[in-house]
Amino acid sequence: MLLDRPLLRRLFHLGALATRGMTLGVRGAAIDAQGRVCLVRHTYVTGWHLPGGGIEPGEAAPDAMMREFREEAEILPTAGLRLHGFYRNAAAAGRDHVALYVAPAFTILGRKAPDREIAECGFFPCDALPEETTRATRARLDEIRDGLPPAALW
Repeated sequence: MLLDRPLLRRLFHLGALATRGMTLGVRGAAIDAQGRVCLVRHTYVTGWHLPGGGIEPGEAAPDAMMREFREEAEILPTAGLRLHGFYRNAAAAGRDHVALYVAPAFTILGRKAPDREIAECGFFPCDALPEETTRATRARLDEIRDGLPPAALW
C-alpha cells in the first residue's frame, strides 16, 4: 500500500523531531543571469520548492546549504552564500526553523537526474513560476526580488 504524500511528509517531520528535538533546515535561492530560479519537486511532498533540507548535527548552516544545492540541483555556489532570513515553519512542526540563503553566483555542474528524493529539478522565470510552486516559495522569492525584509513565518 502506498502512503499518501501528506502522511509521508508528516512521518518525515516526526522522524526528524524524534531524532533532533528541534529541526533546523536550510533553503536556497539560486537565480541565474536570465532571472530564472532553480526549483525542485520532491518525491514525498507536492509542489515546487527551493532546494534545501536538514542541517546535520555538527554541520554549519552554510555548509548544509552548499551540500543541499549539490545533492538536489547539481549547483555549486562560486561565491559566499548570503543569508536572507531565518523563519519558523509552523506548518511542518512547532519547533521547525528554516534559514534561507541566496547564492549570488553559481555553476551548474550538470543536469540533475531524478532520484529517490528529487523527482525533478529545473530553472523557471521568476515572473512565470510553475502553478504548483508553493505559497512559501513564492513569498520568499517576492522578498528577495523586491528587497523586502524576511517574514517571521515560512
